[in-house]
Amino acid sequence: MVLPRAPWRVRVLAVTVPALVAMLALASLAAPDVEEPARVGAAEQTRCLPIEPIRSVADLNDLVAKVRGRGEFEGADVGADVTLQDGRRLWVFGDTLRSADFDGQRFVRNSMLVFDDECAEVVLPPDKGALIPDRADGVGYWPMSIAKVERTGYDLVGVSAQRVEGASAPDGELAFDNLGPAIALFIVPRGRTPQLLSVRDVGADRSGTERPTWGAAATVHDGWVYLYGTANPGERLVFGFDLRVARVRPDDILDVGRWRYWDGESWGRRAEDAALLVPAQGGVSQTLSVFERAGRWYAVSKRDEFLGTDLVIWSAPSPTGPFTAGPPLASIPSSSKGRLRYMPLAHPDLLPEEGSVVVSYSQNDTDPAVVAEDPFLYRPRFLRVPLP
Repeated sequence: MVLPRAPWRVRVLAVTVPALVAMLALASLAAPDVEEPARVGAAEQTRCLPIEPIRSVADLNDLVAKVRGRGEFEGADVGADVTLQDGRRLWVFGDTLRSADFDGQRFVRNSMLVFDDECAEVVLPPDKGALIPDRADGVGYWPMSIAKVERTGYDLVGVSAQRVEGASAPDGELAFDNLGPAIALFIVPRGRTPQLLSVRDVGADRSGTERPTWGAAATVHDGWVYLYGTANPGERLVFGFDLRVARVRPDDILDVGRWRYWDGESWGRRAEDAALLVPAQGGVSQTLSVFERAGRWYAVSKRDEFLGTDLVIWSAPSPTGPFTAGPPLASIPSSSKGRLRYMPLAHPDLLPEEGSVVVSYSQNDTDPAVVAEDPFLYRPRFLRVPLP
């Protein structure tokens, strides 16, 4: 059932009536009344797919390389994650392939999985399409980062996404155009299924990489959501993306007018004044990870985006920098014999160990038929790298 447009706080009533505590708590949030054409409620988790407990990076790679599932999820890229207050892990993926006999859309722009120590489950919306639904004009939402804030009895989860349009097959030349960022907001009551509350496009549609894509990385720290933006100036021989940062209180994340941008000295209102934390020359990938650990801040990415090979960590004393690049930690060639490797992302609370972090990178193939034959080739791989 598609509900009429309504402020997202009203939508909470539609998706949390069985969870009274969460409903009453969210009703008091001081967020703006945002009207968005998002589908509401009724998402369900698939049956439990039994898995072994994940105790090591080797276990992670064994899981993605061997566990087939039941058709709702065969392969995807991105793989950004967050740990919920009830101990489950929530993962969001980009362009997602499903089995040929799946009763629903076989290719969707985004998907979500929930893991605990015993089960993996896919979160499916009522139409069995993308969990963040495409717009009426066919523009879809490709996740970049995920963050959450804990409330009594539930987590409020924000997913930053790109608005994309293009080919109906994963990757490849000119597979999609980036039209700008968006924020999708979910509620996840303890032990229950995530439900989409609202989707908010940030800025007008405009193709290209010259303006920052806010939310390319996101993290919550000391009561703020830090949203990092990346942009490429389109200059000859500049392959990387620069890095900037905005921040906002979690309850105000859908109100772009409340975002503040670091201008090098203070937090101002003008996005165009946002200072460069990392320059595009030798810069980060369009999508990356930024996180804090023990008072130090880290940006994890491949240098020079798709044409680069080096996994690098930039470190800084604060979320506003200055960020300094460390030495290459791993080589991830983007293309070799048709295989594609791209978009390393950090998972700082996954199998945490002092002095290191787990990193994933996405995989694909230049030949869609190869991926269709073996979807396991279209799943992230994991490694552990030292922190600078």
